[in-house]
Amino acid sequence: MAEDISAPAGTLTDFQTAPTQYRHWQLRCDGPVATLALQVQEDEGLGEKYLLKQNSYDLGVDIELADALQRVRFEHPEVKALVLTSAVPRIFCAGANIYMLGKSTHAFKVNFCKFTNETRIGIEDLSAGSGVRSIAALNGTAAGGGYELALACDQIVLVDDGNSAVSFPEVPLLAVLPGTGGLTRLVDKRRIRRDRADIFCTIAEGLKGRKAKEWGLVDEAPSKTTFDASIAARSAALVAASTRKSAKAVQLPRIELAQDGDTFRGRYAQVTLHRNERVADLLVCGPEAAEPVDRAGMIAKGADLWALRAMRELDLLLLHLRVDFPEINIVRVRTAGDGAKVQSVDAALLANADDGFLNEVRLHMARTMRRYDLTAKSLFALVEPGSCFAGCLLELLLGADRGYGLIHEQGGKLAFSAMNDGALPMTHGLTRLQARFCGDATVAATARAAVPASGAAIEAAEAAGLLTMALDDLDYEDEVRLAVEERASLSPDALTGMEASLRFPGPETCDSKIFARLSAWQNWIFQRPNATGPKGALTNYGLPTRPAFDYRRT
Repeated sequence: MAEDISAPAGTLTDFQTAPTQYRHWQLRCDGPVATLALQVQEDEGLGEKYLLKQNSYDLGVDIELADALQRVRFEHPEVKALVLTSAVPRIFCAGANIYMLGKSTHAFKVNFCKFTNETRIGIEDLSAGSGVRSIAALNGTAAGGGYELALACDQIVLVDDGNSAVSFPEVPLLAVLPGTGGLTRLVDKRRIRRDRADIFCTIAEGLKGRKAKEWGLVDEAPSKTTFDASIAARSAALVAASTRKSAKAVQLPRIELAQDGDTFRGRYAQVTLHRNERVADLLVCGPEAAEPVDRAGMIAKGADLWALRAMRELDLLLLHLRVDFPEINIVRVRTAGDGAKVQSVDAALLANADDGFLNEVRLHMARTMRRYDLTAKSLFALVEPGSCFAGCLLELLLGADRGYGLIHEQGGKLAFSAMNDGALPMTHGLTRLQARFCGDATVAATARAAVPASGAAIEAAEAAGLLTMALDDLDYEDEVRLAVEERASLSPDALTGMEASLRFPGPETCDSKIFARLSAWQNWIFQRPNATGPKGALTNYGLPTRPAFDYRRT
């Protein structure tokens, strides 16, 4: 029987940490090179019901990694290259802890894989958006998720010591798949020939040194005696080629959420749970007062800058909704505040994009909005008097599954800013406005042009195709209530698959393929008896019993 190894009822998973609190990672910054060394403490798993042997990881290990990447982004602007390695001899990382996966509920497994995916993509975003390229310095074996972590880096160097290898043992040993983007990165990113990739994914022991290099699975396989020199040379080359913008270091304080019953409140974002209805209300507020729009003023405000603080709070609440509140199926999304202030912030951020700190703020906003898109909850945006669906906050409506507007003389308006024109792309590269119109750039541009800078009232927004329904005060409350109740009566499994398909029309990227396949393959395979049944491979891992497969193809 699968157990729920997430936070106990009534508590929240702690998604926040700091380098002084790390148990599994060591972050060292030596001038322009940062090194992240993995040394997992076996008896300090997040669930405390399994041992993290062989540098295997669980959600707690990944929370630290995600935090370390944020520290490099904001607190260490001098860093221009990142090295990921291990502080444990002869083992880089054995991947996700199998006993943790075997003990956890299906929902926890999928959300764990999703968070891990987002963290790995964060390494790639650090390279593409911030100019900090990375090297996976494999001083030992990298198996499963350990090799997937390496694949997220720009370069992979594997020590050729006659023992260390890279492998994907999930198919032959566990009857599941490399669930954090492994298969996709093999062929889409590293361009491994499909027949070789087929062989690689079906041999549990993987490939070592020279053979791994010959097949393109790693970039270099130096001997043990030349390994350190190779990493140093590659790091120096990445530093020299870095495009990272200069910036002031900004410390990231812990976000404290005040709890009042089932309401969890930050300064700018809050969520209220209605557990019996399977519904949550999410509110994101614009700036309380006029934000600085000059470069010096924005930099001086640091972590208290509205765009950064509000998005950090939203990001945290989304994680809690995913992991801690699986019973919540629908999120009603509201905003509040002055849209003109949001538009002003957006314009200032884009005008000062050459500053490293402000560039990181915008990148963080983009990652948070992608986390919103990838959250497996039905998202209904509600535009009401006092709403602030403007600029970057308009993305919350454009990314929602439906949008309802209340026609009212003091009703909210929808307003664009330049931030809606590509600065916050979805995982498949489109803007949310383009995705709304199925990738038709002409129709999207027409809708954009129909909204003046001052914003469009509810009826005009509906006419432009930006709202699902515009309703008067006689019908609004009942229509929204009925829509939510109907949604809550449907199968959440079917809705998850439906939403994941409908939210991302048009082209695909490596990132979007990873998440699409997570939704489809892992949701299916993780529940098949060949993996998780009483005689499944995942269930029987580490036991003297052997798995028994149903060999009929489905």
